[in-house]
Amino acid sequence: MTIVGPFGLSVHDGELDAEIRAGMAAVEQELLAATKSEFPYLTQTSRHLVEAGGKRFRPLLTLLAAQFGDPQAPGVVPAAVVCELTHLATLYHDDVMDEAALRRGAPSANARWDNSVAILTGDFLFAKASEIVADLGDEAVRIQARAFARLVTGQIRETVGPNPGDDPVEHYLAVIADKTGSLIATAGQFGAMFAGADDQVVEILTRYGERIGVAFQLADDVLDIASDSTESGKTPGTDLREGVPTLPVLHLRATAQPQDAHLVGLLSGPLTDDDQHAEALTLLRAHPALERAREDTRRYADEARDVLTPLPDCPAKQALQSLCELVVERSC
Repeated sequence: MTIVGPFGLSVHDGELDAEIRAGMAAVEQELLAATKSEFPYLTQTSRHLVEAGGKRFRPLLTLLAAQFGDPQAPGVVPAAVVCELTHLATLYHDDVMDEAALRRGAPSANARWDNSVAILTGDFLFAKASEIVADLGDEAVRIQARAFARLVTGQIRETVGPNPGDDPVEHYLAVIADKTGSLIATAGQFGAMFAGADDQVVEILTRYGERIGVAFQLADDVLDIASDSTESGKTPGTDLREGVPTLPVLHLRATAQPQDAHLVGLLSGPLTDDDQHAEALTLLRAHPALERAREDTRRYADEARDVLTPLPDCPAKQALQSLCELVVERSC
């Protein structure tokens, strides 16, 4: 029997499906509790993205990783909430930096209110995540702090760009490992750690999280080019409009032929003109660079699946393997 769970995951075990559903419901309740403020306006802004939904990929990974120990251990759900709150906080800040109008199919916080409100709301969510993780112990605080430092470092490295002589594609993949892989790795690490799994299992699920995290972001890069707003929940080509080079654009630049000169020129800076933006999207969707980005997504997903090999065969391992397939399918 196949039971469809969170993130569209197909779980082939009724008991596991029930446990994951119960865990995700508990995460949602704790997210609502964590985003409640004595100041109702702040509650409204903090719950804006919580209530908009989302894939909840990080809590899902925490709950699946916990299956290799005691999934009912008291620290598992709070750890999942910490990862999701941290992620949500970064989204508020990202939308300000990107001047994004949509997030999860709804107006972004900066569009609905203003940049100051969005930034401060993100800060509030970081603070709430810190409050929860402080109750989980010194080691959890240390892990969370290191992940946050990597996340910020990745954002700054992306803003500054590669040094002269650096391979732009390799630089970008390193940025993604910091910006996205680090927190998803923490989600896997927290789930196994707080469930009491042995150190080898914790290490495996941490490495799995980092690789599936990179694949997850690369799939988003492809979606930003290849999908419409209904599928992706945000305006297609947002990064193109802002002149932010993601992996498909970097592959285009690295392999450009004389016939690509017009497209390369269009993508040399921000695309504020709607007609040029639409033309660039159409041309890039048909270019081999997009398929190269898909191949990189598959490579990281395959690496994540291979990392799981030493784990015992069980429904949770099968679910983690299925996540690799789902991430790749998102980019197709």
